[in-house]
Amino acid sequence: MKKILVTGGAGFLGSHLCERLLNEGNEVICIDNYFTGNKRNIVHLMDNPYFEVIRHDITSPFYIEVDEIYNLACPASPIHYQYNPIKTVKTSVMGSINMLGLAKRIHAKVLQASTSEVYGDPVVHPQPEEYWGNVNPIGVRSCYDEGKRCAETLFFDYHRQNNVRIKVVRIFNTYGPRMHPNDGRVVSNFIMQALRGEDITLYGDGSQTRSFCYCDDLIDGLIRMMNTDDSVIGPINIGNPKEFTIKQLAELVIELTGSKSKLVFLPAPADDPQQRQPVIDQAKEILHWEPTIPLREGLMKTIEYFKQL
Repeated sequence: MKKILVTGGAGFLGSHLCERLLNEGNEVICIDNYFTGNKRNIVHLMDNPYFEVIRHDITSPFYIEVDEIYNLACPASPIHYQYNPIKTVKTSVMGSINMLGLAKRIHAKVLQASTSEVYGDPVVHPQPEEYWGNVNPIGVRSCYDEGKRCAETLFFDYHRQNNVRIKVVRIFNTYGPRMHPNDGRVVSNFIMQALRGEDITLYGDGSQTRSFCYCDDLIDGLIRMMNTDDSVIGPINIGNPKEFTIKQLAELVIELTGSKSKLVFLPAPADDPQQRQPVIDQAKEILHWEPTIPLREGLMKTIEYFKQL
């Protein structure tokens, strides 16, 4: 039995990770400040004697003895991370410093949940890990994009300077049950609008592309990365290489919900990436991982979750 710390453990992905780690026979400590996380996501785990929840903000130091740390704490949707951009940067930068300092002191492995946003609005398509990105450092999305890029810098410097055992994964668009219904992300937006019979709003002409990975596949990739030996540090892309336009996604959601919603096109927001598709050759070769759940199947499960809300 390993003792594992999950920061942001009450969030969308964090709660799925806590559940999976407990099912594999580990002791799990979840810390969350509930800025975007929700106790509803983890209440079904509370009776497990090997699960512990602590309200804490990782911008403040945290002291514990664990074997592994998964650092997932950070608002990940534009509505949430732009609500308090300074707090978003602090979570990525100071939070990483605190978790890396903890890992250094207790000799724990620490995994950083980075993001495809480090590639910005890419001029290389699809995006391999070697691509350095095309990011606006002073735009409205920069608090998240540059915060996550700085976090990666910190992880690699702690590894080089202090021999901290790091793992860095870059997560591409992920969806599934326990997504926040009002987080402004495209999958939750479209499903909620379709279920309410409202117009489905597309920003831009709908031709921009995304690659959607179901949460169960993503969690499998994170755990496989953590379980590699210390020579594997990343960064490694974790996402679905199948690319869809935003308009295709909207039409599929309308079909699966049986909604009468119509498509409405609005101006595109600043710095919105036009293309997003991972190269996952490293994940296939090193982690023996690739997504298995097709978009249609994953959307059906996600729609059922939102219906219950």
